[in-house]
Amino acid sequence: MKDRATVLCIRDGRVLLVARARSRWALPGGRIRRDEAPVDAARRELEEETGLVATKLIYLFQFRGLGTLHNVFLAGVPADAVAQPGNEIVRCRWFVPSKIATLSASVPTRGIVELLFPHGRLPMAVPSDQTATPAGEGMTVAAK
Repeated sequence: MKDRATVLCIRDGRVLLVARARSRWALPGGRIRRDEAPVDAARRELEEETGLVATKLIYLFQFRGLGTLHNVFLAGVPADAVAQPGNEIVRCRWFVPSKIATLSASVPTRGIVELLFPHGRLPMAVPSDQTATPAGEGMTVAAK
């Protein structure tokens, strides 16, 4: 099973999604390199794909897809930062959670967003004093 760092950025009630050319929308993220901590992979992938530099990363949970284990992080980014496509990414866009179910989005992206935003509602605020925890200390959720 592949290990992936998946990053959730929320701004003004919207979720940041990215897409490669001729590909589905997805949450930013990518493979965790050998000897790389999941939190470091999340930080690296977010910056490579969107140009955004996380000011804080909070570990949320693991989401098990068919062949990939997603280590999901919530990222804090500066309010005035602008997401710009980088590397293989050609599109970055902010969506209201309820819209994501209607997009051509990856199955894990839809599943993660539905877990965090049931019925399109915003989640509770995360306390600002929390910090990222290593993968494995949270819960694991399997895709249906």
